[in-house]
Amino acid sequence: MPALYIGHGAPPLLDDPLWSAQLRSWAQELPRPKAILIVSAHWESAPLALSATAAGTPLVYDFGGFAPRYYQETYETPDASALAARVTAMMPRTETVHQHRSRGLDHGAWVPLKIMFPAGDIPVLQMSLPTHDPEKLLDLGRRLRPLRDEGVLIVGSGFLTHGLPFLTEFRIDAEAPGWSQDFDLWAGEALARGDVDTLAAYASKAPGMPYAHPTVEHYTPLFVTLGAATDPSEPGEQKIDGYWMGLSKRSLEVA
Repeated sequence: MPALYIGHGAPPLLDDPLWSAQLRSWAQELPRPKAILIVSAHWESAPLALSATAAGTPLVYDFGGFAPRYYQETYETPDASALAARVTAMMPRTETVHQHRSRGLDHGAWVPLKIMFPAGDIPVLQMSLPTHDPEKLLDLGRRLRPLRDEGVLIVGSGFLTHGLPFLTEFRIDAEAPGWSQDFDLWAGEALARGDVDTLAAYASKAPGMPYAHPTVEHYTPLFVTLGAATDPSEPGEQKIDGYWMGLSKRSLEVA
């Protein structure tokens, strides 16, 4: 099973025919996962935490200002307790893993997964983003790597650029600002080389900063994905590119 880094968009992604079609087509190319483990930009918590595992756990509507119908969306997935137990067992005994029994899937998880796997018949477990340190996240991905051989799809969910405070247009087809284009092209070229060290040094090497990421939680899930790769220095396949509301939707699949 590969590992993915995806841009997750906002709830209106559900109504975007182009990006939805790209995500749906990508999912149809994948082997069917036995379960999905997803790390979203919208759950930063340390020590490491896992979402509720019960079947049909309610969603988290962690957004504001959108049409009322987006707050009525559902995505009822099967019990994920077996995956939670497996993930917990993979972590060092010195590191606490908190089972958050009431937390559902946030929009960084359920929006793209509802498009990619609309039947909702695959167990989904969300894992918190415990740090923004690329090396620590690469190590976390390495620990999780064996799950891929067990049929688990590992997903880092973010947005390759996320300078929301600096956007001036909020149309899906808005032209990408220069800082978004510059960061996107820089990251795309580094990904094409398998240059993990450069990607990890984004704070000092990436153009477009800090506008592309005034906070970095939408970028750093990438390192969980890269850590889960068989060889992080081998270039993955960039499955989606382009922009959405001026932000980069570049997404990656690694073997």
